[in-house]
Amino acid sequence: MSLYKIFINKALTGLLLVVLLATSNISFAADGEALFKANCSNCHKPDADYTGPALKGWSDREPNKEWLYKWVANPAQMIASDAYAKQLFEKWKPTVMTAFANLKKDEIDAIMKYVDDYTPPVATAQAGGAGAGSDSGEDNTLLFGILTLTLALVAFILLQVNGNLRKLTDDKEGVNRGEPVPFYRNKMYLMIGVLVLFTIGGYNTVSGAIELGRMKNYQPEQPIYYSHKVHAGTNQISCLYCHGSAQDSKHSGIPSVNVCMNCHMAIKEYKGEPIIKEDGKTLDANAEIQKLYSYAGWNSEKNEYNPDNNKDGVPDGAHAIPWVKIHNLPDHVYFNHSQHVKVGKQNCQTCHGNIQEMGEVKQFSDLSMGWCINCHRESKVDFYNKETKEGNKFYSIYEKFHTDIKNHKLDSVTVEKIGGTECQKCHY
Repeated sequence: MSLYKIFINKALTGLLLVVLLATSNISFAADGEALFKANCSNCHKPDADYTGPALKGWSDREPNKEWLYKWVANPAQMIASDAYAKQLFEKWKPTVMTAFANLKKDEIDAIMKYVDDYTPPVATAQAGGAGAGSDSGEDNTLLFGILTLTLALVAFILLQVNGNLRKLTDDKEGVNRGEPVPFYRNKMYLMIGVLVLFTIGGYNTVSGAIELGRMKNYQPEQPIYYSHKVHAGTNQISCLYCHGSAQDSKHSGIPSVNVCMNCHMAIKEYKGEPIIKEDGKTLDANAEIQKLYSYAGWNSEKNEYNPDNNKDGVPDGAHAIPWVKIHNLPDHVYFNHSQHVKVGKQNCQTCHGNIQEMGEVKQFSDLSMGWCINCHRESKVDFYNKETKEGNKFYSIYEKFHTDIKNHKLDSVTVEKIGGTECQKCHY
């Protein structure tokens, strides 16, 4: 009997050790990335300049690693005493890096190893172009789910083996314990099964309730296939050319047909790269231009608008394009585009994603309250600097914050600190 117990104990211990080693390796590998995203990603990118310099290749630029530790712990002090720190500040002023005195040396090493080893994610081509509901980034949820089920199955099999071995040893030693209870009648197994089903059902119910009314990845078919990738991406047309009211009013506005015709009176034929629709078919771009002419009442052969025979003020046959609205907020939510575009100086991509890479537009984010609040907690206020004449005068009422930044009492101020998370800001 003791031999069987030793065998089972060693098998279970070995399995547990393998699982612990595997999970620990995953967590160690992710430490540098997690630390970078938690502490550095607001101002730095590994391979490109952002609010601060690109971090990749830091060891070729900075004096030594000890200098790096001191810089991360107290940038303001280093700027006052170190020549290289002053040079760095002159290049990126007036921005001063946030002090991270809480970061340990091994954590800084993990971050720097991550940025040195960083390689940009490779976009995987999907059959038929980018799918309507596809998300960037890798999702390992299915993999972890399969791993969990596999380990649960192994544990269940080992329990059954243990029970059978115990019965064999009992029979050999003449101990009468009776027949073991089948697993489908075992109260412990039944209780575990009920708890698992209750947990899964509760999680799915709560998740479904939270997602009610949210339309992330919503991508309706529009009356004209308007490719933002061609217009905003390839041809570099500013978003504000078509959505000019975004910087002056609450709504961004949908451009009228006349705005489209400003260009397409002259541009009658598409000569760019083939446009692949979300269903994998090649788009007839010239046919889409002809649809625009039909809505505008434009005769492309005569190069003029149709006559206004019924005297209603528009060319015969012209009518508004029935675009399908994509981004919708609840009626009790107030959102002002000009406050974010002109005052907050946010790019359209902050809320709408990489719009310049989209064919037919989809909703990039879930636009939930939590998503907005997190943005307000992280977005830094661009105060007006009287000396350099840079920044936004709108925030002059918060002069105290700006003075504290100049005196190095604060390194930055987020929207949250000026009331950006107060309920009445968005709900009225």
